[in-house]
Amino acid sequence: MGRSTLSVIRRHPGQFGVVALSAHRSVAALEALAVEFGARRVALADSGALENRPDLVAVGWGTGADRIVELARLGGVDIVVNAVVGAAGLRPTIAALEAGKRCALANKESLVTAGDLVLRAAQRGGGELVPVDSEHSAILQCVGSARREEIQRLILTASGGPFRGMSAEDLQQADAAMALRHPTWDMGAKITIDSATLANKALEVIEAHFLYGLPYDRIDVVVHPTSIVHSFVEFVDGSVLSQMGQPTMELPILHALTWPRRLPDPVLRDFDPRTASPLVFEPVDEARFPLFRLGVDAGRIGGAAPAVFNAANEVAVEAFLKGMVSFTGIANVVEAALEALEGTAVATLDEVLSVDRTARSRAAAEVERMVRG
Repeated sequence: MGRSTLSVIRRHPGQFGVVALSAHRSVAALEALAVEFGARRVALADSGALENRPDLVAVGWGTGADRIVELARLGGVDIVVNAVVGAAGLRPTIAALEAGKRCALANKESLVTAGDLVLRAAQRGGGELVPVDSEHSAILQCVGSARREEIQRLILTASGGPFRGMSAEDLQQADAAMALRHPTWDMGAKITIDSATLANKALEVIEAHFLYGLPYDRIDVVVHPTSIVHSFVEFVDGSVLSQMGQPTMELPILHALTWPRRLPDPVLRDFDPRTASPLVFEPVDEARFPLFRLGVDAGRIGGAAPAVFNAANEVAVEAFLKGMVSFTGIANVVEAALEALEGTAVATLDEVLSVDRTARSRAAAEVERMVRG
């Protein structure tokens, strides 16, 4: 997402300036980008990333989660693109909103783990949430100036991932290499696995609930294998609007940077409805992909449940990528954590972060139990 954002900015010289950059641990790549874009502040989340680069420390580069948060509230910045993976993106989101910035949010976990806290941070600081997820960007574009009471239903689309037509028996044998071969999107490993399990779509349902203020029974999901239609909005008068386009994250990134206006782009104007046909839509198979229902139910329950779902899923996905649990075992790990922490309440950021740690510990214990057999 970060590279895609810079690709968009590169195509629009004079429209945007890059003040700060961050990454997890990719020092060499970040150094080259900082020079290219003239970023004056740079940080890496991995606290040990600069151990062998005292030259970069000497010119002000920093490490650790706190330095990422500092960048999010940095003065002289209008827009913060938050593409941090997982719950680690929550603190930067809150920091940006409290500082009155537009947060172009590609970190759906911020709203999943602490939606109420994030919305209050925006009210407190005057910040603005603009979604970067293609589905939520599509909804934003379709809603336009409509009032909330004019919206009847949101319908998010899901590609179905690489295992859409696979039987339940075959899913038990699916490995990481297979799960990482997404048919339509080019994404990082974590979100690609989440797309394969449909956990990602559950996270997006929760995100939509907070972004657009609709109850869960008015947010639906359909499987759309070609990822051409990114979402639908149904209005109370029966009208249905959709936003369509080729599956590229650069379009919603550009929209988040320029919303509510549009900027001409020489690369993204290539849609041909003849090659986009046929448009196929299918129901979600909740029996074969139980993480979807687990996640949506966690959203309905509220409290700590969404944070537990997210944290346990992150642990389970990492274990799957390492070959420690099976594809179907991911859901078992998440369900065990949800059951163990059922009924937990959260009201503050510290409590959310504490639940996140506890859920990770419980999920890790379940992974260990499964490994031992």
